[in-house]
Amino acid sequence: MTPTKTTTDHEKIRRWAEERGGRPAAVVSPVHNKIAGGLRIDFPDYDSGEELQEITWAEFFDKFEEQNLVFMYQEEMVC
Repeated sequence: MTPTKTTTDHEKIRRWAEERGGRPAAVVSPVHNKIAGGLRIDFPDYDSGEELQEITWAEFFDKFEEQNLVFMYQEEMVC
């Protein structure tokens, strides 16, 4: 089993996501059609079932820091 790692390093997060085709996104409220605040990495072939809006990395990391988040990830995909 691949161990889960954590980081707050912006460059490491960005590099990890982009190497896997991920882009920064925020959850959009279906009622108000506005950003609801939840951050996600949006991958092209994955449907989370949530309405997502692509945002810039700067916006992503501003919210990331405001909310004191930690990024959890694995180096290898688990099937």
